[in-house]
Amino acid sequence: MFGDLSGMMDKLKQAQQKVEETKKRLNTVLIDEDGADGKLKVTVTANREVKAVSIDESLLNDAEELEDYLILTLNKALKRASEINEQEMAEAAKNGLPNIPGMDLFK
Repeated sequence: MFGDLSGMMDKLKQAQQKVEETKKRLNTVLIDEDGADGKLKVTVTANREVKAVSIDESLLNDAEELEDYLILTLNKALKRASEINEQEMAEAAKNGLPNIPGMDLFK
């Protein structure tokens, strides 16, 4: 009915391994985002982990302004990280899944 069941199980294990390898690799993919005309810089991984924040001294005088810039800049960086993460994880899963007749998961 489904053909080689053990072969499909092996393919699923390979897909899981590929996803885990992709997760590890995405920890090394860094996304830099600037804000406040370059006075604020954040770096996040493609797994959406903040790695670095750099703030120009001129922004330290106004806490509310700094908070606003931080929120905007972090959100932009995290959005880019999410897009990269989703694309890479979908590709890893797609390439590793067995072809099951009638289940067109990735068109």
